Parts: sequence; structure tokens; C-alpha cells
Amino acid sequence: MRILVIEDEPKVARALKAGLERAGYEIAGSATGEEGFFLASAQAFDLILLDLMLPGRDGIEVLETLRGRGVKTPVLILTARDAVEDRVQGLDSGADDYLVKPFAFPELLARIRVLLRRGRPDEALRLGLADLDMDLLTRRVTRVGRALDLTVREFALLEYLLRHHGQVVSREMLARDVWKEVARGTPLDNVIDVNIARLRKKVDQGFAVKLLHTVRGVGFVMREAPP
Repeated sequence: MRILVIEDEPKVARALKAGLERAGYEIAGSATGEEGFFLASAQAFDLILLDLMLPGRDGIEVLETLRGRGVKTPVLILTARDAVEDRVQGLDSGADDYLVKPFAFPELLARIRVLLRRGRPDEALRLGLADLDMDLLTRRVTRVGRALDLTVREFALLEYLLRHHGQVVSREMLARDVWKEVARGTPLDNVIDVNIARLRKKVDQGFAVKLLHTVRGVGFVMREAPP
């Protein structure tokens, strides 16, 4: 899931980016209201974290203009302004939630999960195949109810494969869409194969029905029966 962080304080922006990426989110950042408005208008995000005191356009102006143009992406305001009138203004301008700095990072993550759950259909937040279940909000993956301990990369890889279950996914597709490598001089085949092997061990080892299959010379596929 993609989150846009519009925050002009470098230290805060770095901390948010690092913490949210560790939690498994894909982060884009902006240090000005103008750039943040452009990104939010031009790209698809699942959530926007918006500071109010920004150079150029302030957060309220960014928010009101986005809402005026029909952008419905959930917005969580992060600001040091803690007066009641500031909160009311932010919510009346179209914000979905308001969190005052400084805040506890676990609370931020909890509020993000609530907004993502509210802003997207339930079926978009869960993926599965056979007895494998993936909850995109809690980032919990289970098979027959047993939790699978996946790294951030393995989670992203499994999510991509599940979104394309029944379809053969090539290494080129994985390099482009999971690793985000579009201009690399050397292929990522070995890196991808190592990660697939680790993921297969966690997903299939100990289970009679195998779900992750290799299609030799082509790529990989998630399905209940061998291709």
C-alpha cells in the first residue's frame, strides 16, 4: 500500500519514512505543499499524511483543493497545532483524522490501519488461496491458521503472486513491479530465485498441497495444482 508523506521537517520526514517502510508500506515524500499537491493529484495513493505548516501552499489549502477536485484519498493530518479550533478546521476541510505531534508511532500505525480499512472495500484488504490467508492491514499471513513469519520483501512478493494467482509471473515482471528495478544493467534473476526459494519454504514446507510453483523457462505461479 502506498502512502504519501507531505512533511517539510527533514528529521520528521526521515523518521516517518523509515518507520512506515519497516511496517511494509511504500512511501513517497514531499517537503512542500505545492509538490505534495501535484503528487496527490497525479498519482494513486492509499493514504496521505499531511503536515499543516508547509512552505508554499499550507496543508489546509492543499487539502481543500484536493477535495474540491474530487480526490477522495484518506488524509491524516500530522501537526503540532493542538488547539480545538485547529482540529475542527482540519476536519471541516476534509481530513479523515488528526494526530498531534509528538505522537507514539504505534498509535500512528493504528490510525493508518483504521483509515485504510474505512477507505477501501473489505475484499481489497485480504488475499488468499486455498488455506493461505493474507491480511493486508495487519500484514499477517497464515496457512491453516498457522502464522507465517515473512520479511517485508517476502510479503510484497507473496502479495504480488496472490494478486496474479493462476497466472504465470515472469522474473521481468517481479523485477519491475516488486523490486522496482526498471533500468538495472544486470538482471535480478538470482536474487529473485533466492527469495522465491525462501518464500516457497515458508509457504509450502510441511503442507501436502503445494501452492507456489516454478514454470521452467517462464516464471512462477500460485495455484493449488502443479502447472
